[in-house]
Amino acid sequence: MSEKSRTFAPLKGGTPPDVPEGEEKVKSRGRPCASPKENTDMNIETMISQAAGEAVKALYGMEASEKMLQLQKTRSEFEGNLTLVVFPFVKAAKKSPEQTAQEIGQYLQEHCEAVDKFNVVKGFLNLSVGQGAWLKLLEAIDQDEHFGVKTANEASPLVMIEYSSPNTNKPLHLGHVRNNLLGWSLAKIMEANGNRVVKTNIVNDRGIHICKSMLAWQKWGNGETPESSGKKGDHLIGDYYVLFDKHYREQVKELVAQGLDEERAKQEAPLIKEAHDMLVKWEQGDKEVRQLWETMNNWVYAGFDETYRKMGVGFDKIYYESQTYLRGKKKVEEGLAKGLFFRKDDNSVWADLTDAGLDQKLLLRSDGTSVYMTQDIGTAEMRYEDYPIDKMIYVVGNEQNYHFQVLALLLDRLGFKWGKDLTHFSYGMVELPNGKMKSREGTVVDADDLMQLMVDDAYQTSMELGKFDDMTEEERREIARIVGMGALKYFILKVDARKNMLFNPEESIDFNGNTGPFIQYTYARIRSILRKASPCPLRKEGGMDTNHTDSGNKASLPLEGLGEAKEIELIQKMSEFPAAVEQAGKDYSPSGIANYCYELTKVFNQFYHDYSILNEPDEQKRAVRLVLASNVAKIIRSGMSLLGIEVPERM
Repeated sequence: MSEKSRTFAPLKGGTPPDVPEGEEKVKSRGRPCASPKENTDMNIETMISQAAGEAVKALYGMEASEKMLQLQKTRSEFEGNLTLVVFPFVKAAKKSPEQTAQEIGQYLQEHCEAVDKFNVVKGFLNLSVGQGAWLKLLEAIDQDEHFGVKTANEASPLVMIEYSSPNTNKPLHLGHVRNNLLGWSLAKIMEANGNRVVKTNIVNDRGIHICKSMLAWQKWGNGETPESSGKKGDHLIGDYYVLFDKHYREQVKELVAQGLDEERAKQEAPLIKEAHDMLVKWEQGDKEVRQLWETMNNWVYAGFDETYRKMGVGFDKIYYESQTYLRGKKKVEEGLAKGLFFRKDDNSVWADLTDAGLDQKLLLRSDGTSVYMTQDIGTAEMRYEDYPIDKMIYVVGNEQNYHFQVLALLLDRLGFKWGKDLTHFSYGMVELPNGKMKSREGTVVDADDLMQLMVDDAYQTSMELGKFDDMTEEERREIARIVGMGALKYFILKVDARKNMLFNPEESIDFNGNTGPFIQYTYARIRSILRKASPCPLRKEGGMDTNHTDSGNKASLPLEGLGEAKEIELIQKMSEFPAAVEQAGKDYSPSGIANYCYELTKVFNQFYHDYSILNEPDEQKRAVRLVLASNVAKIIRSGMSLLGIEVPERM
């Protein structure tokens, strides 16, 4: 192949943003819990939880686990912001739940500045956070341009993520769309958790399925090219794959009519025999076959690259099965020589995994040809030589769960340090209202067609709603692209990846509800508010004016500017973003980020429905609300970017 290693954007390192200097230490009653200004990665919930742990130790000599100290939001019918369940500490306290809660509450009120007051309902300690603490937290969020997102350095773990894995006999379809969007988002989430990430793709560019398209083009193509047909290369080759299957099924039907059983007919059909002969010639390096293979694959690669660009995904390194399968065979033969594998009487090579509760796995056929497992071993070796991987994640559908169980064991036995702990990011299939997709029959939902449909629908819907009235045609088209692709990505990524999903494009283009356009529209609305607002009197370039301080409190913003419960609820929801990013990294869960973005957007819209920002007559309240809105927009933009979704400045 002429292109041995197609690479994309290089890996980039980075340094954490500078910590603002001149921060005043928080004065407190006794020993305080940490201030959010001192640690922007720690939200109020975490600070109070740690202080509660200190309280339990000081009062009862008990080392409480993190699980015991988890706080929950106080139920709406009770006063407070956060609730601590004290039943786990009653035995150590040797007191009633009410007395235990009273003592812990008193300790927190005296030692943790964030706790303003408390009340006890049976064994539940309801804590009210002081306005000063909320304002400090808002200020910390505002001053951190990369709030909630960590930056990797040279010592950070190196995580490799494989996704896409297309075949060069057909274009990308809806199933590939889910795979690519999950892989790209997972890479962004792992980076946001402080990992170095390498995004890789393994292209299935050899095998009988590739030869089927090649043979069909030879027989019925009449020299057709992407240029002469006006088709993308991957679409053109996909048409010939479908054409092969059409003629092949006709031949099978004829043979069955002549008296052969169906299985025998499938093996004896002239077309499949010719395809197998072509594969043998390819394996032997036949010049003519190899030239045709290279030409047609390059047509497909050009088509793939265009689709990836429209989808907004890419890779740091692309591997090809045609380059890895011989590596895999060699590695298996080495394992055979070491006694790791065994050879059967028919000359095939197997791995015995019965001691691990699995079965025996074929690695080389009796004729010496490789299987997918062998190719994956070869690819793994090449990757390990290219990168010092600490963690390997394969984004592959759940029908391959067993395959990756086996691969993990084989790689471990062959000496890859990350082998046994590789992660198969297993996701469910995408189903359609009218059934499953079948590539051979040409019934797939083509990725390019789907993306264009989404953009066109976004354009039409926006026109009908009057959102494009004051825009140029160029602006309309660009916003339709952003909204349409955002709708597609969000609809797919908001679903738990492990579940099968039903894709319905009509439901995704909606400016209300749990959709991408709803979140994008809220962002654009906030940006419009900020453009219309006069400069915030409490702001300086790079953050709030920390000199604008009311001496009666310890927050840089005036306490008088914050007084509504929904404002505090908004700060509390914003403060949860770092934890949401961290949890999404632990769970490999883009849906966690999608759901957080939706919840934050809902809380903001509830606040904005009840309270004015631009028309608020009180200057201090207006200033605080502008800062609130600005940071909601910042977090929405950051969260949606982890999903690979753009947000428009206006719509």
